[in-house]
Amino acid sequence: MGLFARLKSDYLYLSGVLRSLRRITRVVRNPDLTFPVVMEGLAGRFGDRVALIGEGEQLTYRDYNGRANAYARWTLANGVAKGETVALLMHNRPEFLVAWLGVTRAGGVCALLNTHLTGAGLAHCLNIVSAKHIIVGADLAEVLETARPHLEGKAKIWVSAGAGGEPGPMEAALAGYSQDPLGKDERPALSNEDPCLFIFTSGTTGLPKAANVNHYRVQAIMNGFSGATNARADDRIYVCLPLYHTSGGVLAPG
Repeated sequence: MGLFARLKSDYLYLSGVLRSLRRITRVVRNPDLTFPVVMEGLAGRFGDRVALIGEGEQLTYRDYNGRANAYARWTLANGVAKGETVALLMHNRPEFLVAWLGVTRAGGVCALLNTHLTGAGLAHCLNIVSAKHIIVGADLAEVLETARPHLEGKAKIWVSAGAGGEPGPMEAALAGYSQDPLGKDERPALSNEDPCLFIFTSGTTGLPKAANVNHYRVQAIMNGFSGATNARADDRIYVCLPLYHTSGGVLAPG
């Protein structure tokens, strides 16, 4: 590598680091500005712009945020207290990101389950996070059944239909809740120190372990990557990784 090319490379690297630090510093200085709050601002600014594209479906920023409000109200209505867990077993699609945003907006912790697990391994993940509810894609309902004999708790199961399919119990339940912004009396007090997601290790050296990712770490990951890549409003990112992993489900959408 020549001198000019090396200097250019160093400049690009340092510029990315500085952008990331500036964005993460804003998160540190505003401890109550969690990602669910940030998303409300984005929906207000970019309402009709497309936010998420999946196979056979797409959601605008307004759709994304509004559906998340319905999930938040569903979470609260079903007795999920702040810090309690709702598990999510779903293949990659926009609804996955909507669900975890809504659950965490209500103060719940969303456990992102590996869709390749079955039986005792899947049940182990549900048991260690004490899931109160499980949202499962219709195409994974049989997989979840293999874990039932090993479950320790009495989590309620909600089946979510895929895009274009007949509405499932999850969609029927959500239809009863408003997509309007949550009022002050509905919102739990949240800060970036509160837990947000459970993301599991691969389990290559034993059973999977649950990493507790708080709201700060979620935003640090998002802002760090978008700053390093200098992501702009006209960029589009193709997510080929599973959304239940940090890279696919947090870093990429951020």
